[in-house]
Amino acid sequence: MRNENKSKNIIKTISGLPFFSINDLSFLAEKKYIRVVLYRYSKKGEIIRIKNGLYVSRNFLEQIERKNMLSAYREFLANKLSEPSYLSSEYVLSEYNLITEMPKKITSVSFSKTINFSNYFGSFSYRKIKKELFTGFNVFRKGEFLILKATKAKALFDFIYFRKNILINEETIKELRINTENISSKDWKEINKYISIEGSKKMKYIFNNLKKWKY
Repeated sequence: MRNENKSKNIIKTISGLPFFSINDLSFLAEKKYIRVVLYRYSKKGEIIRIKNGLYVSRNFLEQIERKNMLSAYREFLANKLSEPSYLSSEYVLSEYNLITEMPKKITSVSFSKTINFSNYFGSFSYRKIKKELFTGFNVFRKGEFLILKATKAKALFDFIYFRKNILINEETIKELRINTENISSKDWKEINKYISIEGSKKMKYIFNNLKKWKY
């Protein structure tokens, strides 16, 4: 009976958490027992593994699905899988219709390391950027979730920055097919700020060429 109560307390607690680790639940029971409970409920599909050591309950997901907040949760999760990070590049460019192809991954920029994750919620891709360029993002609230997301200008800068070594001439730049008509003068001004911080002639060359074309 005592263990049954412990188990119920664990399940009740995780039902209200957007994610959790075994350490988060250590005040409820011994870690060894928590592992047993998580394994048992994972086999039933009641608990979903987000990444090594991080989980979410099916009950919590059902709650946010009823609120139509699953998309917001995935963005929130993208920020949490690798911290600190913000949504950027293809994922954000697609939202602003700067690229026509739908991204297959949720793309982010990270201050820690380049890494990829795949789980129940999809594929998450992170590219490491240097400290002085870890900027140009805003914090949005979607329901109960706080989400870090690049501005349109910074998403484009990041997208180009991680490809600058393969953009060797005008033709390769043109093949990106960036919808530059969706970039305002304010956006270009913001992009120029990041180009100055980055400091390379290559980035100046690429963006000077981008300004020539409209699709």
